[in-house]
Amino acid sequence: MKDTRKPLSLSDIADRLGARLEGDGERRISGLATLKDAGPEDITFLANRAYLKDLPGTRAAAVLLRPEDRDACPVTALVLDNPYLGYAELSRMLDPLINAQPSGVHATAVVAEGAVLGQDVSIGAQAVIEAGAVLGDGVTIGPGSVVGADSQIGENSLLHANVTVYHGVVVGKRAILHSGCVIGGDGFGFAHDGAGWRKIAQLGGVVLGDDVEVGSCSSIDRGALGDTVIGNDVKIDSQVQIAHNVHIGDHSALAGCVGIAGSTQVGRHCMLGGGVGLSGHLTISDGVQVTGMSLVTNSILEPGVYSSGTGAMENSQWRRNAVRFKQLDSIAKRVSRLERMSGEKGDSGTS
Repeated sequence: MKDTRKPLSLSDIADRLGARLEGDGERRISGLATLKDAGPEDITFLANRAYLKDLPGTRAAAVLLRPEDRDACPVTALVLDNPYLGYAELSRMLDPLINAQPSGVHATAVVAEGAVLGQDVSIGAQAVIEAGAVLGDGVTIGPGSVVGADSQIGENSLLHANVTVYHGVVVGKRAILHSGCVIGGDGFGFAHDGAGWRKIAQLGGVVLGDDVEVGSCSSIDRGALGDTVIGNDVKIDSQVQIAHNVHIGDHSALAGCVGIAGSTQVGRHCMLGGGVGLSGHLTISDGVQVTGMSLVTNSILEPGVYSSGTGAMENSQWRRNAVRFKQLDSIAKRVSRLERMSGEKGDSGTS
């Protein structure tokens, strides 16, 4: 795909970000860099005041920053209350992939008869679009990706190279699916017959809302009965496993290596840190944050920050603590007996 980016004027950027421009609005920039690395054709930002020390020496054409940092800025300033949010929007303006022109259907792509393609669709080399699939306007399908039979990809969604969307999956608008992710594979469903395992057919599907992003090599399994549902604006990092019939509410975010077992319900605006594990059939309230490497085995019904496990320590100390962990039950019983004995003595002293 051809990169059609053109240098942007600072006045145009300020207008699009809703920032107050102080300096040369006609100057044009073509890159985005850090305060230390930016050159004369770059724009940069100051969101974390730990980097305020780098502001006076920046060589950037302009800086996004808060009003209170304006006086320390030696170059043109774009002043706004949330420069990090401004940086996020600006990064999209300068993303060559977002700004590339669709290239049509590659000669080696396989598009089945009966598939429906919207306007300005781009389908890369060796991609496969199966019968009954529907691609909305502006959809980009990367090389080697597969869209299964009767699946729907919403307008302006992007599938990077080697993404697999199984049959009967619904992907909303403006989704981004990164390489290696699998949407709609079978859930882990088996019945034991006394000698071995019998597979349970997974008859549901997967529904992804609008503005969902799924990281590389993540898996979202189809439902056993009914659908696995991912809400609007949910952000899923790489190497995340979401089992069958899980529901995740709007605007939640899952960091790398999260694992969610079947039929668990995660609320809106939740954040799960890296390596968090949720057992199956749980309910997680709206507004819950679970810190990294925590294991959740019971439902969480109130918003807040939750943690489990212990931090890293020297191995010799960990071994001593591990022994004491095993002794906690007996210690608790001894404390309970001592409390009872103390209470009995107190009662006898007052009789």
